Amino acid sequence: MALLDVQDLKVHFPVKQGLFARASQALKAVDGVTLSVGKGEALGLVGESGCGKTTLGRAVLRLVTPTGGRVFFEGQDLTALPARKLRGWRRQFQMIFQDPYSSLDPRLPVGESIGEALDIHRLAPDRAARAARIGALMESVGLRPEQASRYPHEFSGGQRQRIGIARALAVEPRLIVCDEPVSALDVSVQAQVINLLQDLQRQRELALLFISHDLAVVEHLCARIAVMYLGRIVEMGPARDLTSTPRHPYTQALLSAVPVVDPDSKRARIVLGGDVPSPLNPPSGCPFHPRCPIAEERCRRDVPALRELGAGRLAACHLA
Repeated sequence: MALLDVQDLKVHFPVKQGLFARASQALKAVDGVTLSVGKGEALGLVGESGCGKTTLGRAVLRLVTPTGGRVFFEGQDLTALPARKLRGWRRQFQMIFQDPYSSLDPRLPVGESIGEALDIHRLAPDRAARAARIGALMESVGLRPEQASRYPHEFSGGQRQRIGIARALAVEPRLIVCDEPVSALDVSVQAQVINLLQDLQRQRELALLFISHDLAVVEHLCARIAVMYLGRIVEMGPARDLTSTPRHPYTQALLSAVPVVDPDSKRARIVLGGDVPSPLNPPSGCPFHPRCPIAEERCRRDVPALRELGAGRLAACHLA
């Protein structure tokens, strides 16, 4: 049984046309996503900005209320739990946010930010145990325990993200949703944070849902990759297979944009025409067909199902 099992998840936001008007449209941020994450597995979720990755990650943790579908964590349907009962489950899953500057309270010493979770879930019997736990968490992410009394503005961006990681680890979760945790950092610091996450995942047998727009980072960290476009999963499979032989035209275009170190590489750049359609008014048929270089008439008419292609590969494409 998968640790996390997402079934046909939808998140639609009502949109009003005027100040006093009723909602007449729905923005389909997530539109029928099905995926799973195993115990100790890292699943990468990639796609362009605005495709619904962050909304999906928040809906999985019930930070956003799903419009439809189910989210199961170890067989428990989280979407059916009232807020009072959901609180007991929140120890099991945590989130690392994209912006290390705004995700920490500037009025609190970083030790207090880490310690809040210990207080809420009553994980430290006394102040001495609490301080020791905070110090150990800071050491586990490469910071010194004596830095716990400092404020967020006294740390660099990479150090703040390490504090965010320590805060997520405080309650000993089994799943962490990482929402583009390195996109706001310098390239040299990105590698340090990625390596830290990789080490922690192995040591603690953590499951990760790693959200990113950087396929190179995801390939390095994750065993499997899911590619998202306009609120839907369009391709999924083992990281090495998916990046070496992409089956969906959108995945092929994403991979063609990844910088290649080898100057003699013959990889051709695929430039997609047009803009990403609005989730307020998605196209009929395949959502990618207005930009797809190989689209046929049936692509404009019929929505492709996410189907098995063999060897753990899935793709939502009539021509894959």
